[in-house]
Amino acid sequence: MFLRINPDNPEGRKINQVVDVLRQGGVIIYPTDTVYAFGCDIFQQKAVDRICQLRGMNPKKARLSFVCRDIAEMSEYTPQIDNQTFKLLKKNLPGPFTFVLKAGNKLPKILKNNKKTVGVRVPENNIVMAILEALGNPMLTSSLKSDDEILEYFTDPYDINEDYKKLVDIVIDGGIGGNVPSTVVDCTQGDFEILRDGAGELEY
Repeated sequence: MFLRINPDNPEGRKINQVVDVLRQGGVIIYPTDTVYAFGCDIFQQKAVDRICQLRGMNPKKARLSFVCRDIAEMSEYTPQIDNQTFKLLKKNLPGPFTFVLKAGNKLPKILKNNKKTVGVRVPENNIVMAILEALGNPMLTSSLKSDDEILEYFTDPYDINEDYKKLVDIVIDGGIGGNVPSTVVDCTQGDFEILRDGAGELEY
């Protein structure tokens, strides 16, 4: 299904439609504040498997990420956040950053890689926030890469739909997406380390 959602004021009926699909183990493609991404309910293991297959990733080795509503929800799934990290999160979220944190026990086993770490995002995007609010728990997220030599990521939802309409349950059209992924920051070693320089300027 190709679903146009207003990026400024997401329609509740359409958001509920998306959430129904997620709760039934569906996979969606949705816009973030950086690039378009695959998404599913983190508690639907078959859906997580499907996204890993679509991305050609081994879940045990991959560094999987999820999106959540705010730092309070994030800390339910990554409880070992120290004061220094908390300050960094507070200064930069919501925003175009993925923070690598130690995974907590509440997180489904499939999301924990061999290092027991997970990437976490709070994107500044109305559509994602509305979905997360209605879903009531985090959503797995994985960037949608294209085969284009110039554009590393899909930006046009119509092109995305052409390629993926038979592989996912819903492609959300939330307008043209970005082509620069999030900045990835590792917070698991004491000092912060930028693993990937992407969108946004990290504030310390």
